Amino acid sequence: MSILSAIGRGSGKKVRYAIVGVGDISQEAMMPGVRHTDNSEITALVTGDPEKAREVGKQYGVADTYSYEQFDQMLQSGKVDAIYLATPNWRHAEFAIPALAAGVHVLVEKPLEISTQQCNAIREAVKASRAKLMVAYRLHFEPGTLATIERIRSGDLGDVRVFSSTFVQKVDPDNHRAKSGIAAGPIFDMGPYPVNAARYVFEAEPTEVVSAVGVRTPGTGLGDFDDTVSVTLRFPGDRLAQFVLSYALNNLDSFFAVGTKGSIAMQPCYTYGKPTQQMTIGQDEESHSFRNTDHFGGEMKYFSDCILNDRQPEPDVEEGYADVRVLEGIVEALETGAPVKLEPFERTRRIDTEAQRETLRAVKSPDLVNASNPGAGIDKVPKN
Repeated sequence: MSILSAIGRGSGKKVRYAIVGVGDISQEAMMPGVRHTDNSEITALVTGDPEKAREVGKQYGVADTYSYEQFDQMLQSGKVDAIYLATPNWRHAEFAIPALAAGVHVLVEKPLEISTQQCNAIREAVKASRAKLMVAYRLHFEPGTLATIERIRSGDLGDVRVFSSTFVQKVDPDNHRAKSGIAAGPIFDMGPYPVNAARYVFEAEPTEVVSAVGVRTPGTGLGDFDDTVSVTLRFPGDRLAQFVLSYALNNLDSFFAVGTKGSIAMQPCYTYGKPTQQMTIGQDEESHSFRNTDHFGGEMKYFSDCILNDRQPEPDVEEGYADVRVLEGIVEALETGAPVKLEPFERTRRIDTEAQRETLRAVKSPDLVNASNPGAGIDKVPKN
């Protein structure tokens, strides 16, 4: 057992984090929430931008900054216990594996990686390490999401057989997501949300990508990938999940879970910075609004608590693999135009709606340094 684990809860001990990748998600959402977790602090930054290192370091009082080439030096510094990994998706294994080998805990943004091969390499590193890894599924801790899961589990909706979702946004063509092909496109960037939601609604793993159809919207100025994708998944018992992802449409995030006795709708359901809204439809219609909370500080607080008390986090490496397995199948179906059978897989854990509920108050985002929200500057999109 590590020193941190032995200390445990209530000691005032904080887990020391290095932020690896100081882009929009780190600056806008994660870093502002760290201060009020009570059990976490930022002690280092890793970025390829010296100006970011200097200016963001000033904002948070962090003097220890490193380039990506100095990552191993940072791991051996003795000044960090964990990293928050927010590099581009295809660079997660590159940093997660050496961190785990050095005994440094890893909180990695989703998706875990962009292939099951890379996910399996990370899984092996987790098995060989004394350190923990959690994938940053912030909605696994959000009160509205957890209340929805509880309502479905209660049986009030009957046998839930259909999941339908829309998750779309307009992405600035100058944003890096528009410049790196399919690996940075909507399948890997936005796809984890409806895939993960369908899996927790059905509490099962999909067996087949029935279809995946992509289109390219004229006049968007986006890169060489399908900016809008429609997907159908088959789950055990002939249950179906359908969803649309897009970088080219007006912002919307919603899902419906439809059962034999009733239905439940969430809108918004995936984004942060606003209250989640839930509506149930059946013999008794009702709606609920859940207070806007700090999703990012909440997930870090949970992970730090797992570290301090030597508990395994729920959204672990297996949970990350479970989604990438499906995303990989979607890419294959999109490329071949044919259905794709998924290799058999069973998840060993599910969300604990009591133990995982976090209710930290929402925080205000600061001005960003050399980074921008994906939709910023969208008025620059060329028109037909």
